Amino acid sequence: MKLLAMDTSTSAITVAIHDGTVVLAERSVIDARAHTEHLAPLITQILSEAGLAPGDLTDVAVGVGPGPFTGLRVGLVTARTFAHALDIPVHGVVSLDALAHEAMSSERLDDGDELVVATDARRKEVYVARYAVASGAVLRITEPAVTYPADVPETFRALPAVGRGAVLYPETFPTRVGPLDVSAGALAEVAVAQVAAGVEVGLDALYLRRPDATPSAVSKSTVMAPRGAKR
Repeated sequence: MKLLAMDTSTSAITVAIHDGTVVLAERSVIDARAHTEHLAPLITQILSEAGLAPGDLTDVAVGVGPGPFTGLRVGLVTARTFAHALDIPVHGVVSLDALAHEAMSSERLDDGDELVVATDARRKEVYVARYAVASGAVLRITEPAVTYPADVPETFRALPAVGRGAVLYPETFPTRVGPLDVSAGALAEVAVAQVAAGVEVGLDALYLRRPDATPSAVSKSTVMAPRGAKR
């Protein structure tokens, strides 16, 4: 296996290559507003670092969010296009799962431990999900949701919190641990495990709400009336 993984659901534009056993190369840039500008060059760089050509890849994995609309769709469109051009499968991974997986490893959590992942949803909101460690893996025990920090359940607040949301809202998440943003290396590890288990998440983006950008209404004053018609 030679799997290209990418995620653009958080402030990190992150890419990695995994050979089914270990991460061969990984690069990330923190820039919440320039996902399009960074993603393609990062892919070129890690392919070079891993000594691979695009044709050597066997799989693509991409974070499906949740995340802000504009950034998230950059990764999804790029992953679909790349996989289609190479005629290889593309696998979706819930981005919060990758953060939980990395936190389990970096914090050395044991079976029975729980944590919450909280990422920045903008508009003074957070994306959240609760996880438990079991048999050396993290299991998502609530579906990802978008909410105001003040509305986060008390059962979540008492848990160690992973992600940039814990930095932005320390009064809601007083015990911050682990990474702030998604790592493509961690996402690749989750994807490899999913493929081995025959699990497919799908590629439907988890926006969880309407896009930030919406078409503006056409002003009546700009609509041209037919010649000779009364306004």
